[in-house]
Amino acid sequence: MNLLILSAGTRNKVVRYFKDGLRNLGNVIATDMSRLAPAIYEADRFYIVPPMTDQDYLESILRICEQESIDGVLSLIDPELSLLAKNSQAFDSIGTQVLGSPYSICERSLDKYQMFKWLKSHGYNCAETWKDGDSLYEALESQAVHFPVFVKPVRGSASINITRVDTREALDYALQQDEGIMVQEFLDGQEIGADVYIDAITGEVVSIFTKKKLKMRAGETDKAVSFKDPALFDFIRNFVTEAGYVGQIDIDIFSIDGDYFISEVNPRFGGGYPHAHEAGCNHIELIINNLRGIANKPNIGNYDEGIYMMKFNEIRLARDLAQH
Repeated sequence: MNLLILSAGTRNKVVRYFKDGLRNLGNVIATDMSRLAPAIYEADRFYIVPPMTDQDYLESILRICEQESIDGVLSLIDPELSLLAKNSQAFDSIGTQVLGSPYSICERSLDKYQMFKWLKSHGYNCAETWKDGDSLYEALESQAVHFPVFVKPVRGSASINITRVDTREALDYALQQDEGIMVQEFLDGQEIGADVYIDAITGEVVSIFTKKKLKMRAGETDKAVSFKDPALFDFIRNFVTEAGYVGQIDIDIFSIDGDYFISEVNPRFGGGYPHAHEAGCNHIELIINNLRGIANKPNIGNYDEGIYMMKFNEIRLARDLAQH
């Protein structure tokens, strides 16, 4: 059994976890567009590929899958999830399973305004969101929303170009700079991260790990502590099932005055997944089971509370990269 991890980047831990999980079963192959992506050197083999926007990108990935007899392929970046899901039949035809949610759900998750509309229409608490200035200014004047607010790309990823805005003047300027942005109200509460696995065979939520975020850095959880709340587990299970996600997902949630608000959903491994893995929620094993045709049984919240995660820097040294 061989697995292909696309856009490996700096996710060294995820590559290592898959190598450990596939020990004596198969190989882990990684790709990236840069030889300076440290995670590719953790894999059994790696390929340098064009940017995913290149017209030949998909064909290059399909060739790797055929050449390496890949059983399952996944990506670690948001924009690539839709590309894989949209072309899942092409991968199926060569015996490779795309590991992730369907195309429409990947698109909804990437387009934050579409996600907002879906959440509102299905009765989930979420940050009020505006795409046009007129309705936003009306909300400000009626005091339905107050500063600060957040300006972000509609189809953004990894917290890139997200700006906190504290004044009307700054908001006016931000709205004039880019048409592809939206504005969200500021959610003032405890931010929570959830690592969730939905079985690819049964469609059932089989694992949930939740953590309180204590510190963020560059859009990722830098420090966090595990906790459990049965009501939150039920909330997550109901939402994920209704939304139709499959496989590994990462959810950002806020707890405000006893209510849970959904902020964002990434249908992939999040940057904080190592916290869940090291605490005992081994979603790598669940993926491998599914690839082997084995359905996983629900095992919700099987971890200890009060386990702190503290990220720190590591380095990878390499010589003569052009020779690889």
